[in-house]
Amino acid sequence: MNTPAYAVTFACYNQIEYTRQCVDSLIKHGLDLSRLVVVDNGSTDGTREYLSTLPLGRLIFNKANLGCGVAWNQGALALQAEWTIVMNNDVLASPLWLENLINVAEQNQLKIISPALVEGELDYDFDDFVNQASAKMQMALRLGGRHAVCMAIHESVWQDIGYFQPIPKLRGYEDAVFFREVEKASIPCAITGASWLHHYGSVTQKIMKQERGLSQNDDLPDRRLSLRLLRQNWLERKLKKMLRIRQIRKWRDDELARYAMSMHVSRHNNHFRWQ
Repeated sequence: MNTPAYAVTFACYNQIEYTRQCVDSLIKHGLDLSRLVVVDNGSTDGTREYLSTLPLGRLIFNKANLGCGVAWNQGALALQAEWTIVMNNDVLASPLWLENLINVAEQNQLKIISPALVEGELDYDFDDFVNQASAKMQMALRLGGRHAVCMAIHESVWQDIGYFQPIPKLRGYEDAVFFREVEKASIPCAITGASWLHHYGSVTQKIMKQERGLSQNDDLPDRRLSLRLLRQNWLERKLKKMLRIRQIRKWRDDELARYAMSMHVSRHNNHFRWQ
């Protein structure tokens, strides 16, 4: 794959061990760190010192936590490319994850594509799981699917709908607002079974809730602001949620019937749960 054709970016806020694991896995699977942009949102746990030792394409230090929307935009604009991969820092990569992600997108004329996921505890052999899963599901697509744990975004998307909402109070809803614009513009997207990541599970969101004295069930963002930007009334939101759940169940059931597994997996208590 042509190196200048892609750039990878993630935002981080403390949680240095997850960031270190993420970077190590990217290096292990061949990422050129000169194509990686990291935006640090005010870490105080040694993350900045660690990042400063890496030969990154760009390294941006924000004075405070400006949220994902601002950080993702900073990363995407700092190193512009045909494909920008926006991802979490609490993930582990797998062999050919990036090459397969972009190749499947180009083969199917997609403008946004996300990898399949295993989410939860890393109490299994991820590399062995991926070897089997990617072989079985390399042709599988969830057309219309996407998620913000990781998404490769074609440069034409920025021209069509712009970037992420740069509003710090949106923490946790930046992806929902962005995907709303994706839907309105009928931008083709999908999730592919040819590329896999392990996702520990919204680690930054959890620590931010702890800092604010919130339970893990509480909403972190300004909900009223988020709903206003989504421009959906109560009935529209309920209907969209119902249709989304129905579609996810259909994808899962079809994949289980064809592959005996699905491309969204949760891992808990030494068991896989197909979703």
